[in-house]
Amino acid sequence: MIEELRSKIEGEEFDHQTLLDTLAAYRKPRDAITRLLRAGAIIRVKKGLYVFGPVYARRPFSRPLLANLIYGPSYVSLEYALQYYGLIPEHVQAVTSATVSRAKRFNTPVGLFTYRMVPSEGYWTGVDRVETAEGVPVLMATREKAIADKVRDDRGTGIGSLNQMSAYLLDDLRIDKSELSVLDANQLEEIGRLYRSRKVALLAGAVRLHYKGRGGELT
Repeated sequence: MIEELRSKIEGEEFDHQTLLDTLAAYRKPRDAITRLLRAGAIIRVKKGLYVFGPVYARRPFSRPLLANLIYGPSYVSLEYALQYYGLIPEHVQAVTSATVSRAKRFNTPVGLFTYRMVPSEGYWTGVDRVETAEGVPVLMATREKAIADKVRDDRGTGIGSLNQMSAYLLDDLRIDKSELSVLDANQLEEIGRLYRSRKVALLAGAVRLHYKGRGGELT
């Protein structure tokens, strides 16, 4: 059964309907799914979403793609995206995403997925389709959008000036100056305007004042 399933489903991530369609020739496809789950041939990430177990996987499944599929609309952002772009040194365990829906948290057999709410205005600004290391397209924030979402989401920082914002970026997030120098201050300003966020506006100002925006020399 698993060989037939594996021959018909190309990707590692698939939904319940795909599974039912593939097992349609079986008299009781739902019982077949139960047997596959018990054997570890497939893993249920959440209701209606599966990946192949490690024995039958052709490639590692994509956690960023699963993040897009688990809860939506959403795009990968915040700490996970900052790590993906090499902006922060920490290794991030949870896949963090932004959504216009309610904030959610999913603790699954394949990892933790968290979702934080952002304003609907400007939601799509700064969202790209990125091909991950697994070779699958994923909706992910640009560098600018990821850091703007992080700055806006980080409560209690008490940032009220450009110098305080610069200290937060360098000391709290530990972003290298050379990485800040290539951020697009214009995109940050646009996100701040759409989000109506003073903190993101300060972020744009700090990048423009201290790091000269895209490609400029550091001060």
